[in-house]
Amino acid sequence: MRLIFSVRSLLFAFVIVIMSVASFAQVGISVTFGPPPLPVYEQPLCPGEGYIWTPGYWAYDYDDDDYYWVPGTWVLAPEVGFLWTPGWWGWGGEAFIFHEGYWGPQVGFYGGISYGFGYFGHGYEGGRWDNGQFYYNRSVNNVNVTNIHNVYNTTIVNNNTTINRVSYNGGNGGITARPSPQEEAAAHERHIPPVAVQSQHMQAARSNPQQRASVNHGRPAVAATARPGEFSGRAVVPAKQAGGPYNPPANRRGGRPQGNEARPQGNGNAPRSGNAIHPSELPPPERPGPPNTGNPKRDQKYQQQQDKLFAKQNQERQKLQQKQEQEHQRVAQQNANEARKQQMEQRHQQQTQQLQQRHEQQQQRMQQRQQPPSRNQPGHRG
Repeated sequence: MRLIFSVRSLLFAFVIVIMSVASFAQVGISVTFGPPPLPVYEQPLCPGEGYIWTPGYWAYDYDDDDYYWVPGTWVLAPEVGFLWTPGWWGWGGEAFIFHEGYWGPQVGFYGGISYGFGYFGHGYEGGRWDNGQFYYNRSVNNVNVTNIHNVYNTTIVNNNTTINRVSYNGGNGGITARPSPQEEAAAHERHIPPVAVQSQHMQAARSNPQQRASVNHGRPAVAATARPGEFSGRAVVPAKQAGGPYNPPANRRGGRPQGNEARPQGNGNAPRSGNAIHPSELPPPERPGPPNTGNPKRDQKYQQQQDKLFAKQNQERQKLQQKQEQEHQRVAQQNANEARKQQMEQRHQQQTQQLQQRHEQQQQRMQQRQQPPSRNQPGHRG
């Protein structure tokens, strides 16, 4: 009996390690062919103090079996002292895998990809925090010094932005960079997943056919925006040119979820959720399309309810994520043994799954309420 218990304990510990590795990698989806080169574009003017540049990237949509460009944009940092680590595509041996970006006190590994504007493959040269204020490096950022006074000038010598527009790590023709010990350590620090406006920004790009690689051939009409979700107006920046030729395979049905789980819906970058331990590993809440009951006033009311629920669910995820990260820090400071750490991870997984189930039920009830009245329902008059 003791032997069986010991074997089971070892197997459980092994599973926890594997799941922790998946959590660290922030793996989303895999695609059998690589994304297009990064387009060439200019950075829009920074809208105000506290905004940090998040570079554009190629995401993948299962429904269209196509990459689409998520424009670079300025985003308010969720916390003072936090910086953005961009997401990146990397070759996983059989397919290209997307690793989701995150906010944290240090910039972690982002594949060695040279996104430009301070993100030249390692770290961030576009600015720094000092006494609770963010200072911008004018040599790589488009900043109006009349409105923003927290600036400095440090020339960055970087040749990658002009000769290398490769958008993925590893594989045929990919970047060969590997994470440094400091970058690996940054991934284990407390961090926050993309905030709500970033998820909404990505969904807006996904729903715009002009952002698809098959349509724009690597030169998107909206390459960058001043604020998340702004896809029209004077603050929108188009790509000057494609970063290089893009020749996807004739049969482009190359995207697939990780493992054997069902194909995810909604967010094309959705991480697998079957074994999610923390909220950051769950796909963003699926945002349904605009209601269309035939009654404009009712549709407007339903849309407001959808937006309210969407914002509430994102807030609950972030709150639970922060709570779990605080517990991680306490356990690490106390040098807890492996048994206690495993119990904590079990508890976190249960909390995360309960949160996901509750959110799914809320979304289902919302959709049911928004269905137009059926002719078979009592009181309906044809």
